[in-house]
Amino acid sequence: MTDTLNLSDTRTWLPLDGLAPGFDAAKAELTDDLAGRTFTTVDERGAQTAYRFDADAVVWESGAESGRDDVEVIEVDEALYYAQYTPAAHPDTAVTLILDLRSGYALTVVSALGSAEPGRTAVQMSFTPARIAELEAHGEAPAPTDELIGRRVLWVYSTVHAYEHVYLSPHWYSWHCLAGPEQGLADTDENTVWRVRPGIYVFTWREKVIPCGSVTIADHRDQKALRAHGVLFGADESNSGATHFTFGAHGRLLSNTVHPLEYDPARPLER
Repeated sequence: MTDTLNLSDTRTWLPLDGLAPGFDAAKAELTDDLAGRTFTTVDERGAQTAYRFDADAVVWESGAESGRDDVEVIEVDEALYYAQYTPAAHPDTAVTLILDLRSGYALTVVSALGSAEPGRTAVQMSFTPARIAELEAHGEAPAPTDELIGRRVLWVYSTVHAYEHVYLSPHWYSWHCLAGPEQGLADTDENTVWRVRPGIYVFTWREKVIPCGSVTIADHRDQKALRAHGVLFGADESNSGATHFTFGAHGRLLSNTVHPLEYDPARPLER
């Protein structure tokens, strides 16, 4: 990176495809633990989606729709699984399924690629907590949380790629590239955080400059040895379709800001 590079010129920022090479170096090994098993998620409205897993594919059925798609499954923690797939019938969407076989709860995040417009990022996400019909539900269901607010974390994705995250509020976080093809770039984007287990969070973001978003599941229990798994999903370089890739990261807590109660970013907004 040279001193003459204009970091503020967002026209020069890499498309999502340009970030991909080598970004998956820290990805965890896939597992076939779920092969041969079927799980049915039931949300608060009673809507059901059935998933039957093969070694490298998932057969799903939701209402009148069904499909069989390639899937990647990672064991995040004991009996806690992250599954990622893109429905062939809906190539502009990506589905993240979190299955907690210990608690009997699930969380589905659907990322959909559209067009950015004022007040709306190109990638939009929906979050659906559910119970797993085949299991007895106990403990806490996944829920939105503000527990990450104030933390500054270093995430290393490969020997080339490193970023820091600062979790600012229930709506915003800042990222800063410390190493890699985006070195020196930084921005503040939308985020949404859910807690799935104590110390384990589904952290998502949606960028406004590059039409993309990410869904990650991050284990923050050991502040010196954080671990994350996730997907980046968004428009390809030609802007004519969607692209995605999965990745992993190792991290550590750099610092933690504790705000006075009267300035707590998680307090209700005043109008």
